[in-house]
Amino acid sequence: MTIFILVTFATFTIMEGVTWFTHKYIMHGFGWFLHEDHHQPGYPNVFEKNDAFFVVFAIPSILLFFFGIRPILNPLFFIGLGILFYGIAYFVVHDVLIHRRFSWFKNTNNWYLKGLRKAHKIHHKKMGKPDGECFGMLLVPFKYFKEYR
Repeated sequence: MTIFILVTFATFTIMEGVTWFTHKYIMHGFGWFLHEDHHQPGYPNVFEKNDAFFVVFAIPSILLFFFGIRPILNPLFFIGLGILFYGIAYFVVHDVLIHRRFSWFKNTNNWYLKGLRKAHKIHHKKMGKPDGECFGMLLVPFKYFKEYR
């Protein structure tokens, strides 16, 4: 059972790198047509085209769950679980905390969460596709945390 917990945790950790790569080279590359509205000020609708990336990341997780229980429970299930857990963390940090699409954590005083929010604001400071920075979600350069420590 310990191996399954390790596989889940390792997958969650690896997903930060996958997210960074996807954000920098796909969302700010050929997938810009879906991501562009995310860089526009405000949220005119409940959903934006950028939300399609949640579906893109959910598909492998769902498939891994399906194949991870056939014929018996196997490591694929726990890889899918790690992707799911990262997706939940991404939603809570990115959509709830950073962009405030829901008002659950309005008054946080946590230095780490404030640093993440600042790094993402710097990312959005440049409204266009090129010259972006801070493509990660949970791991961002230390300089964004300094003023809150």
